[in-house]
Amino acid sequence: MAFYRKNIGGLQQAVRIAAGIAVVVAAFAWFTGAAAGLIALAGAGFALTGVVGYCPMCAMAGIGRGEVS
Repeated sequence: MAFYRKNIGGLQQAVRIAAGIAVVVAAFAWFTGAAAGLIALAGAGFALTGVVGYCPMCAMAGIGRGEVS
């Protein structure tokens, strides 16, 4: 039994993973110090939502697969 219900589809998952990885790489390529770490952390969090298929912000907004808004 899952602890959460996936609320993003397969294409959006792939885009989130790719964009998150790109942000992490760009953070360390263009920034230094704490700024690079914070931006990379945000990118990793974005990629993580793609890996697990669940976005808490989408859930709070009522956006999800199979729901009618």
